[in-house]
Amino acid sequence: MPEHTENINPSVPPSGEGCADCLATPDGWWVHLRRCAACGHVGCCDNSPSRHAALHFRRTGHPIIASFEPGDEWMYDYRSENYVKGQPLAPPRWHPDDQAIPGPEDRVPPDWESYLT
Repeated sequence: MPEHTENINPSVPPSGEGCADCLATPDGWWVHLRRCAACGHVGCCDNSPSRHAALHFRRTGHPIIASFEPGDEWMYDYRSENYVKGQPLAPPRWHPDDQAIPGPEDRVPPDWESYLT
């Protein structure tokens, strides 16, 4: 697994506890969360309906994401489509342990599993 130091800013905290883009819309929801290693933007994963983490990469060119799920320690590079090693990121490393998955809890449709890709 290659180690990356470029495109990672270990001093930037996450943008919030949930997908910033989903939270900006009344019906947005996510399956899992990803955190941009360059700017801290928290977006939803590719299994989520809106795939905001990948959209953030396409809009900004920030290629490295980290899982924002409790206990996960992996990073991924959209350019190479491979997992990579990188520096530890600023806390908090993950969303709160008690946060619903998928979330936010009050927006997740009852048939949410039918949306999975």
